[in-house]
Amino acid sequence: MFSSAQLIVLATFAAVSAVRAQTLPANCARNYTVQAGDTCNTIEAAQHVSTFQLTHVNTDIDAACDNLFVGEALCLGITGQDCTSVHVVANGDTCTIISNEADITTTTLLANNPNVNSGCSNLLVGEVLCTDSQIINYT
Repeated sequence: MFSSAQLIVLATFAAVSAVRAQTLPANCARNYTVQAGDTCNTIEAAQHVSTFQLTHVNTDIDAACDNLFVGEALCLGITGQDCTSVHVVANGDTCTIISNEADITTTTLLANNPNVNSGCSNLLVGEVLCTDSQIINYT
């Protein structure tokens, strides 16, 4: 069966899961349940949610996004602040290229992705950016 240490780990996992699952905001527009093998980037791309939005709404996700667990419920967007028009950053992408492809201004792209610096020099391949034509007022 299970050793005492294994039971403690299972109990701790269950307790953390229950606490984090209960923290979904009441105004969550859509949600997702973490599956085996998921990473933030795969969830973001498949569910059309920007990197900023996923971590902004789910404050329990750490900077490296290495603390997801199977069965965890994530809020993907807040009602009225839910960007679903996205672009997955590819090698060679720049803010100008992404803005042009999305038919938006670079100013709008940067406003909707506060994690991207003004020089657009911190884009990461696989990162998901909001390309909505309207500026999302994240609170």
